[in-house]
Amino acid sequence: MTSLAEMLMGLERVDPATLAAPLPSSLGLSHGPVSSSSLTTPVAVSHPELIAAAASPSSPIAVFFFGPPVARKASSNRVKHVRKSTNSVLAGTIAGAMEICITYPIDYMKIQLQLDARSTTPRFKSMADVVKQTFQNHGIRGLYRGLNVAVLSPKAVVRFGAFEQLKKLNVNEKGQLSSTATFMCGLGAGAFEAIFAVTPIESIKIKFIHDLNFSEQKYNGLFHGVRSIVKQQGLKGIYQGVIPTVMKTSTNQAIRFLVVESLKDWKKKGDPRAKVNKGLTALFGAIGGIVSVFLNTPLDVLKSRMQGLEAHKYRNVVHCAYQIGRKEGPLA
Repeated sequence: MTSLAEMLMGLERVDPATLAAPLPSSLGLSHGPVSSSSLTTPVAVSHPELIAAAASPSSPIAVFFFGPPVARKASSNRVKHVRKSTNSVLAGTIAGAMEICITYPIDYMKIQLQLDARSTTPRFKSMADVVKQTFQNHGIRGLYRGLNVAVLSPKAVVRFGAFEQLKKLNVNEKGQLSSTATFMCGLGAGAFEAIFAVTPIESIKIKFIHDLNFSEQKYNGLFHGVRSIVKQQGLKGIYQGVIPTVMKTSTNQAIRFLVVESLKDWKKKGDPRAKVNKGLTALFGAIGGIVSVFLNTPLDVLKSRMQGLEAHKYRNVVHCAYQIGRKEGPLA
């Protein structure tokens, strides 16, 4: 609308006959009857009047040049939706990469302890001992072994993208999700994340970390490691442990989204238009993460064992759980 108004700024006089002339019939619009006396003499129209006429979404000029308001609104909504989706993907990618870089040493320690079978003499006594031995043998770089693999994972984008799409399909007329629907949307989002983003990356990453525990390391870098895994085990080596990964990731996200969304609804007091500030959103996310990790640790242990370099000892996830429980006890 602004460009048309600027075009009209240079006009001093306008012939009403031009404005009163009928528009093409394809537009389905009509100005209505116009008296002949109004067409005889040009009438001076001031700039503000021209601008106001041009700026009106339903004015004949606007409709003629830019189409009906409904069409323009639909086009505008599509542009906004694409822009919002692009921003969400970009934000999710950046947030996911930052999350991985900050928390990776903790993830490294967790995986080392999960791979350390208690049926034999444990290699590590505690998280502090993992750090100590890693520093002694591999330096600080050892704590970041496999980071270059993990950063490639688009799991945050897949997770939140899938959840938002599933959420749109399940909200009620008020735009709200029930607790059951939230849990199921989180379950679905976690399954998508596990299959398309988590399993290949986690399988490679865990093998890289486990490789540090042997005197002769198999992998000399990202490309050499991936090539060696595919050459020796095929695509099965990349997707090793997919079942426990889907079980762990889907239930993890179901619990996390249920906790976070429930806390948000509690804060909004039933008003879907209310906003939750960023500080509380971060706090709710931390609470959801703590609860989900605490409840999903057993599945996480199974996933790590099934994706490590000694996964050949287990026939399947059930056999893995049985062997760990029988030889190492429930606290393993």
